[in-house]
Amino acid sequence: MPRTDAMIDDAFVIDAVCHAYNMDPSNHASGRYSDAISELVAGATFAVSPPGYRVPRELYLRDWDVEEMANMLFVESDYDMAVNHVLPLTAYRDGLCSFEKALTIQTRWPRRFITYAGVDPMRGREALEDLHRQVEELPPPVVGLKLYPNSWGPDYVRGWHMDDPQIAFPFFEAAMRLGLKVVAIHKAVPLGPVPMAHYHVADVDRAADAFPDLAFEIVHGGMAFVEETAWQLARFANVYVNLEILHQFVVAKPAAFTQALAGLLDVGGPYALDKIFWGTGCMAVHPRPSLEAFWHRFEFPPELVEGRGIPQMTREAKRKILAENYARMIGLDLASARAGIADDEFARRRRSGLAQPYSTTRVAGKVV
Repeated sequence: MPRTDAMIDDAFVIDAVCHAYNMDPSNHASGRYSDAISELVAGATFAVSPPGYRVPRELYLRDWDVEEMANMLFVESDYDMAVNHVLPLTAYRDGLCSFEKALTIQTRWPRRFITYAGVDPMRGREALEDLHRQVEELPPPVVGLKLYPNSWGPDYVRGWHMDDPQIAFPFFEAAMRLGLKVVAIHKAVPLGPVPMAHYHVADVDRAADAFPDLAFEIVHGGMAFVEETAWQLARFANVYVNLEILHQFVVAKPAAFTQALAGLLDVGGPYALDKIFWGTGCMAVHPRPSLEAFWHRFEFPPELVEGRGIPQMTREAKRKILAENYARMIGLDLASARAGIADDEFARRRRSGLAQPYSTTRVAGKVV
């Protein structure tokens, strides 16, 4: 039976990053690096997911379709919109989350999804041309560019930095010409046996300073380099943090989540609070348990609020993180967005309550 006791009241909720992985071994393009990424993601997500949300490895490492991802967000969970990322991980033949899937998503559900294009800057002119093609061919709204700090070949991995004027800056310039508002960069969480140097956040400084009209989104902010990231939130008006991966800790490691989120707010306080937003990476993990835990149960202990001046996680603060901050960053009108989905297929299916976790996917009845 669907549950009706965990609704997120009338709060609008945006998942600021989602993607339908293709981790089928036939999609591997980089030998041991592809294997390492797939095993890392499958193992880590299983470990941090609560009972009833754990997908066995043999069912996880496959090609997930876009309907499964959309249902997990909008039928099995209380999300209203989501941001789909085209992923340019060259360790996979289709990048891990293909442009073709993004095209399907944005064509079918333009009021539910926002899209980021994705390219590998180390491919130079070829990648610039691909960025133009993606933005031209994808239905709106396409508002961002997703990047990874590594590039994989058949048997090697290379890295680049956000402050490189030859490699990175041409893509920021192209993003501005194309009318994109956000550059999202994967940071803090290394993808397997690769150098950590390219996952540090320090290189975001010069990029943010050189392109003040672009928003720079640190994806996985708070998973590492918390103090450096907190100073970036306080110093740069155009630096933001996406809580993908860290969000899972509100259920799996609540003390760690408290410490990391407090750390992100430690320097900028209320100003930094306006620049942090929710992201789950659905379908990597199910987006429901962390959202319910954050909305219904999470708050900072008094010693952090009174002793360090950390803003308390009131309902007003949670609304900011769950939708308002992201909407402000890209110029999305939430009232119009709410009206646009009020009677769509997902709204009608959800009126009788949320469906059981994974019940609308191909792993129904097989999670543990």
